[in-house]
Amino acid sequence: MGSKTLPCSLLNTAYHLILTFACDACKKVTLHVPSKLDAGKFVGRVNLKECFQSASLIHSSDPDFQILEDGSVYTTNAILLSSEERKFTILLSNTDNQEEEKILVLLQHQTKVLKKRHSREKVLRRAKRRWAPIPCSMQENSLGPFPLFLQQIQSDTAQNYTIFYSIRGPGVDREPINLFYVERDTGNLFCTRPVDREQYESFELIAFATTPDGYTPELPLPLVIRIEDENDNYPIFTETTYIFTVPENCRVGSTVGQVCATDKDEPDTMHTRLKYSIIEQLPASATLFSMHPTTGVITTSSSQLDRELIDKYQLKIKVQDMDGQYFGLQTTSTCIINVEDVNDNLPTFTRTSYVTSVEENRVDVEILRVTVEDKDLINTANWRANYTILKGNENGNFKIVTDPRTNEGVLYVVKPLNYEERQQVNLQIGVVNEAPYSKEASSRSVMSTATVTVNVKNQDEGPECSPAVQTVQIRENAPPGTKSDGYKAYDPETKSSSGIRYKKLTDPKGWVTVDENSGSITTFRSLDRETETIRGGAYNITILASGKDGRTCTGTLGIILEDVNDNGPVIPKQTVVICKTVMSSADISAVDPDDPINGPPFDFSLESVPDAGIERMWRLTKINDTAARLFYKNDLPFGPYQVPVRVRDRHGLSVVTPLKVILCDCVTENDCALRTDPRTGSGEVRLGKWAILAILLGIALLFCILFTLVCGATGTAKQPKAFPDDLAQQNLIVSNTEAPGDDKMCSTNGFTTHTVGSSAQGICGTLGSGVKNGGQETIEMVKGGHQTLESCRGTGHHHTLDSCRGGHMETDNCRYTYSEWHNFTQPRLGEESIRGHTLVKN
Repeated sequence: MGSKTLPCSLLNTAYHLILTFACDACKKVTLHVPSKLDAGKFVGRVNLKECFQSASLIHSSDPDFQILEDGSVYTTNAILLSSEERKFTILLSNTDNQEEEKILVLLQHQTKVLKKRHSREKVLRRAKRRWAPIPCSMQENSLGPFPLFLQQIQSDTAQNYTIFYSIRGPGVDREPINLFYVERDTGNLFCTRPVDREQYESFELIAFATTPDGYTPELPLPLVIRIEDENDNYPIFTETTYIFTVPENCRVGSTVGQVCATDKDEPDTMHTRLKYSIIEQLPASATLFSMHPTTGVITTSSSQLDRELIDKYQLKIKVQDMDGQYFGLQTTSTCIINVEDVNDNLPTFTRTSYVTSVEENRVDVEILRVTVEDKDLINTANWRANYTILKGNENGNFKIVTDPRTNEGVLYVVKPLNYEERQQVNLQIGVVNEAPYSKEASSRSVMSTATVTVNVKNQDEGPECSPAVQTVQIRENAPPGTKSDGYKAYDPETKSSSGIRYKKLTDPKGWVTVDENSGSITTFRSLDRETETIRGGAYNITILASGKDGRTCTGTLGIILEDVNDNGPVIPKQTVVICKTVMSSADISAVDPDDPINGPPFDFSLESVPDAGIERMWRLTKINDTAARLFYKNDLPFGPYQVPVRVRDRHGLSVVTPLKVILCDCVTENDCALRTDPRTGSGEVRLGKWAILAILLGIALLFCILFTLVCGATGTAKQPKAFPDDLAQQNLIVSNTEAPGDDKMCSTNGFTTHTVGSSAQGICGTLGSGVKNGGQETIEMVKGGHQTLESCRGTGHHHTLDSCRGGHMETDNCRYTYSEWHNFTQPRLGEESIRGHTLVKN
């Protein structure tokens, strides 16, 4: 900011403004300014109080300028005067009494004014500003004396005004309160007590310069007081004790861990430049670890770490600021390094050879325990042993496992030994750890080995049934008394079968007997290969062989039954259903219990029956070697039929199977539920309870409809209607009925009701009732005024009612009744009949 004169005139430096104010209140004010003004620049001051004392609202007509309450004019945007003059209006108003005043402000170029100014108003030379932020600092923890002078703040306007100085901010009117103060008249800034930089790094104060009447010729001045750091804080390790782990035998330079320390002093200074070092190592052997001085990373300096010798090291470490100089502050801590075990020691047998013995034929018995030594960490994978048999166990008689509790190797016999075959077995066993060996294989083997000699003890043993399953062959249907070789056991020591006795333990069919001395068998009954219990043509019996000392063994004798073609092919499914509506044939298949060499291909043919016309009604075609297809001919009626079918095997042996073929009005076989009378063999329809209930409900519904129509006809009989001449040409087709019912005529008020079976129909005139004829029923209606009922049966069971003449009836009334009845009942009769017919099938 520039220096300012009294309100009548103001002189500033070359970089600032020369302003001239009009002294008269509310008159035009002229401000002389340079052609270019930056945003936020002080332009001048207008005495607003002299113009309008009680102004509560101050407004500028030009948005590029801002007017403060004291009349100071500032630019809000950068301004470039394109002409020599620019003007705007300051509007003063009181919102309470609505009074307003205006001040016109005229801006003129500064160069024009300089030529007219008095010599004492000449432009001052450019000088350094005194009202600007000045670097200021104080030492942390200063010893005084207090109050401690820091600096002087001064405004250039003090040359023309009486200036009072003041400050605000943290350390003045905010915490820490009263740490700083400024002398009002001189601008000298003082500190009242020591300051800790770790608590307050700096203070941002605001300095003010005002005149005695409250005028502020300068903008508020930001003043930053920086606290200079003092090395008053020791570096501190982040942990009191560091614990790291490193594997033994690791390479030189392997990272063990990293330590870290902090320092509250000012960062990036010597006060916080830390250096790490190792002071002491315990046990005090050769130096094994080193520490990077700046990062704190601990590494190995030797590859001789051996957990089996020393498994833990303790380091005393130090951190010092001032980059480790002797006058720097320092702190110590402890670092514990555990040496991790690796498998660098092989397990070794405590002995190189072992001797043990076992009786022959013993199994799952422990015969020996071997021990090993291992210096690695106990109960780890580096210590636990895995044993194996290297040689001598080709027959799989032995196994060796590890006892998890003692780490011993336990040798078992898992397969019986035979003294007669081998009296001594030599084994070579080896041992390794669960974890792989960490060192490279050297000249010595990585596996420790030992030899085990197993002596087999002889034992008095009984006969041996070997092989356990033996077979003989006998033709089926062989006559009783046929002899054959049987089961043979032998003495393992003499390799002889003499002195061994045999006994049959199991014989499911009781077909054979066993000779006690020789073990040979004799058939007791005829053998049948096709018996259900025979699987694969083999019949098994169990034999018990006994020695002289009572010892026994058991074996199985399989009697292989040689097949004989003694069974013809048969058709298992002897009832066949053909749904005529969707099928014209049915597939049949045959099976032969004999061996396939006596079985298919089969030949299917119809067996002729005198006076039965089988060939006329049925036809067979071959599908494959075991199946054929049966067709019906000549549109046979529904019902059951007996069709004999002969099936021959490849050798001509045949069997006639009487097939029961049912022609049914159905869609699937499940729709045709048939029950066969055991006495007559005829099939009859079996209705379920729901089908019967549906029929009964349908009958009840029809009776309700007829009752409604009769009541309606009674009420409308008196209305004359024209009777059509073509009534006799009308036909009514009703739903299917399985059989004709009783024909009844009932007249009520000239209305005739005709009932056929369980269906009721009201008709006026001659009525006709139809029964089933080729699956269709008709009711014929003929014209007539008299009603009589005549029933006659024609060819094919076709029923008609001839015209009748009886009591007289009004023709119009009759037509009305018929039309109403026909339109109402016809669709419903069709629906009920179809529903009832479907339920009967189900």
